[in-house]
Amino acid sequence: MPKEITLAKFAGFCYGVKRAVETVKKLKAQNPERNIYVLGELIHNTQVIEELSSLGIKTLKELPKKGNGVCVVRSHGESPEIFKKIEEAGFEVYDLTCPDVKKVQQKAIELAKNGYYVVIVGRSEHPEVIAIKANALQYSQKVIVATTPEQIKPYEKELKEHKKIGVVVQTTQMISTLNDIVKFLTPLSKELLIANTICQSTSMRQSEAKELAKNSDLMIVVGSKKSANTTHLAEVLKDITKTIHIETEKELESFEDLIESSQKISITAGASTPQNIIDKVIKHIEVSP
Repeated sequence: MPKEITLAKFAGFCYGVKRAVETVKKLKAQNPERNIYVLGELIHNTQVIEELSSLGIKTLKELPKKGNGVCVVRSHGESPEIFKKIEEAGFEVYDLTCPDVKKVQQKAIELAKNGYYVVIVGRSEHPEVIAIKANALQYSQKVIVATTPEQIKPYEKELKEHKKIGVVVQTTQMISTLNDIVKFLTPLSKELLIANTICQSTSMRQSEAKELAKNSDLMIVVGSKKSANTTHLAEVLKDITKTIHIETEKELESFEDLIESSQKISITAGASTPQNIIDKVIKHIEVSP
């Protein structure tokens, strides 16, 4: 019997990523003689970074003291301090912070200004979360980051005394993570303000993938292991059906037996996964025994 292969509708580039990649390419095409730099990886995808490099768009691992040309702030955003440093180094700043990420930053600032103890639900080491926290810290020192109630416990007494707690969420987080933290915070606060800032693309991607997983023998999640939304996607699906997380079709060679024994295979992909990589994965499965 031929395999039933289903590709999720919400797979691959989200609006923010598509906008970032297309804009950077256009920027270089319109300014071929100028240096175009991106501070940090534009998106979490090695193949895309290599393509940008081949076009002359360079990735800066750290900001030099002196530079010239254009320095792009990627979709994850940056702290106000970094924006200032880019200008001081002599670069022209081109801000490509995702509009959804900007909304989280603005909400965190609003909460901090209004006297709330700000809880950011997200991974503390993620560039998006680092920028959200830095924006909130301009107006208040009462800012913490967590993905589990355990990480909040050391601040329990402080939160209880503060009474007003405001919550924002990393755009690519899971709703279940937010729910766990809200449940923990509810008895601690007199006033709890929750801004569910998980972006719509992430929510729809996760919801659709969960539905597909219920009727699939195998789920294949395509995307970078460094991508938060992709790894979250794989985590969610592993509880429903057999799930593998790969970056390219080459990794499928390690799962040939699993693919062969699976009749219904569904594929989804993270927000930073280009269409051509998804296509190669589908083609590989189609020619598998």
